[in-house]
Amino acid sequence: MYSDEMYSDDILILKGNEVVELLTGRERDVIEVVRVAYMAHAAGKSSLPHSTFLRFLDSEKNRIIALPAYLGDGFGVAGIKWVSSFPDNLSKGLDRASAVLILNSTVTGRPEAIIEGSIISARRTAASAALAAQTLLGEREVNSVGMIGCGLINFETARFLLAVRPEIKRLTVFDLDRARAEQFKRLCGAMFDEIVVAEDMRALWRDNALVSFATTAVRPHVFDLSDCAPGSVILHTSLRDLAPEVILGCDNVVDDVDHVSRAQTSIHLAEQLGGDRAFVRCTLGDILLGHAPARRDRDSLTVFSPFGLGILDLAVGKFVRDLGVKESFGSAISSFLPSPWVAGRA
Repeated sequence: MYSDEMYSDDILILKGNEVVELLTGRERDVIEVVRVAYMAHAAGKSSLPHSTFLRFLDSEKNRIIALPAYLGDGFGVAGIKWVSSFPDNLSKGLDRASAVLILNSTVTGRPEAIIEGSIISARRTAASAALAAQTLLGEREVNSVGMIGCGLINFETARFLLAVRPEIKRLTVFDLDRARAEQFKRLCGAMFDEIVVAEDMRALWRDNALVSFATTAVRPHVFDLSDCAPGSVILHTSLRDLAPEVILGCDNVVDDVDHVSRAQTSIHLAEQLGGDRAFVRCTLGDILLGHAPARRDRDSLTVFSPFGLGILDLAVGKFVRDLGVKESFGSAISSFLPSPWVAGRA
């Protein structure tokens, strides 16, 4: 049995299926956790070193990323996410991403929980996108959404969007692999009144004022958004789809200016092209705190580019860990750490 007492030597272990069960039906709760975490970060109540990318000499696509972070302001949690992205896993019947999340005490620094992290990672990403859509759209109603990239992230984004925008009835999807698009359509079948597989991306963003990119693109492939309706919102979750020239022509909102301006993201490329970061108007946290308006103007094309901050994994991870303790989920590793040296261990 896991002990939640201060200075316990027990470490709570939560497996993926347990995380799924704990989070089922809690989309609005997760969005609220993400909202408060963004506000705490924007208010300077966090410590967030840059993510570290481990890459492989024989593969441009594969990577494993370490995201250390600390989040205060009522959260009081520190830790790290170690997440891999291997796109070819999909052809092997495996998920593209896998992850482990470790939570540490902010009083002693000792590890308190080890949690399967890919579910939390996907859902905090989707919650971030849904929160951005809700914030940037404001009072504007939308009844359709377009999704480019038919994988887990856009599937979760669809679910989280419906939690805050139940008026969305129509989904348009596009993927370079038509079979994946058809599979995505089947998986989302019960969620929308109508689902259309688009023949090309231009048709998709012509018909939808809300568009979500969640692809595995490693370099820009979209060089013109002139077909988008005025006032459209683009959730650029995959970060590398839009050409820097496109980014420079948009109203840009990010999660963290410094973090997103690296690793050859579209924002990073736009900075290199333009020479500064002035094209980034604000962060989502700035808007949530009331320090910036939601939109530059009514007709601007707004792009939300979230780097994916470790504070969100920690915030949602703590939420899951607390639920697990409350509902007696998971198992414990007892006495994981050695006896204190001062106690005279052998």
